[in-house]
Amino acid sequence: MTDSASNPCSTIIPPGEVLGILGGGQLGRMFAMSAHAMGYQVAVLDPDPQSPAGRISEYHIQADYQDKAALQKLVDLCLAVTTEFENVPAEVMQFLQQKCRVHPSPNAVATAQNRIAEKQFLQQHDIATTPFIVIRCEADFARLAEIKFPCILKTAQFGYDGKGQVLCQTAEEVKTAWKTMQVDCVLEQMVDLQREISVVLVRGFDGEMDYFPLAENSHKNGILDQTRVPANISAEIAQQVQSVAEKIATTLDYIGVLAVEFFISKRAEVLVNEMAPRPHNSGHFSMNACVASQFEQQVRTLAHLPLAKTSLLQPVTMLNLLGDLWQKGEPKWQDILAFEDVCLHLYGKKEARPGRKMGHINIMAKHPDDVAYKTRQIASILGTM
Repeated sequence: MTDSASNPCSTIIPPGEVLGILGGGQLGRMFAMSAHAMGYQVAVLDPDPQSPAGRISEYHIQADYQDKAALQKLVDLCLAVTTEFENVPAEVMQFLQQKCRVHPSPNAVATAQNRIAEKQFLQQHDIATTPFIVIRCEADFARLAEIKFPCILKTAQFGYDGKGQVLCQTAEEVKTAWKTMQVDCVLEQMVDLQREISVVLVRGFDGEMDYFPLAENSHKNGILDQTRVPANISAEIAQQVQSVAEKIATTLDYIGVLAVEFFISKRAEVLVNEMAPRPHNSGHFSMNACVASQFEQQVRTLAHLPLAKTSLLQPVTMLNLLGDLWQKGEPKWQDILAFEDVCLHLYGKKEARPGRKMGHINIMAKHPDDVAYKTRQIASILGTM
């Protein structure tokens, strides 16, 4: 190791050193690819022997995230560690922070990994969210009169891509759903939705901050289907969502890439849905349509390098590829890649299961209308129209 090891909290980590990441899924894989492009080595801690990131990295520590010997091995290899998902136990981040640089902070990850903590953080800082109540036990059912139906009951932890969520039309449905789950939950009032927007920002160790172009998202079955950039919103709404995202990042003293998802109601209310302390599915468009990707920014912030530019090169739609597509055979890549300015990203996963994110396609053109037309053609070829 270089002399940068003598003061891991403030110095630049130069290319050639080892950067660590907790989690070896597709986000870890794309982090590793960006780190390799910049000359870094990568160590991945992930229990999966077929980890997409672990298979392409110099070091794959195949162990549970709470395995102290494995964590010590990660520390011995790396000058800095980040995470690709928010559900890593907070105490793991705290253990690592005592021994090496960790971005984002354990506090930021702990806030984002629990919907109750996240909602309470937002409330405490006067950031608008959908109306909600917390349900930890049957006694909390007494508060159901405080909220309007329909609602969505969400587990406080480990919910993603529509998992851990139940749509409830009545108080009795809430009671039934919670008794099935028997875990801490948040009951959120549904929004009269105009559109969903995400802000992916990057904040450096010195407080420097920049934003990727605002993205507009659409979902199918609770899973992100498409992200369109630039988002079709007013300059006033754009300024508002960026201001809220900046407030969140600054208040958390956040370092790294942060995604904040917003609901825009039909009354033009700007409401925070949730945040992710890492690169985000809705930021994948940056891999081809921006000067630098969200993953390059993740590497730069971890190494304390200057931020790259986030400028949009041309309009783009990111189309998610789920395992459902493979159920009828291999998709017709030759037909899809015959289009100009279309980039395919597959994640190296061995098994294509329904609902599993297997990859994405970035579809670009000089005008948003041309992107939309090309996207419809490609979706037709894939059979997802």
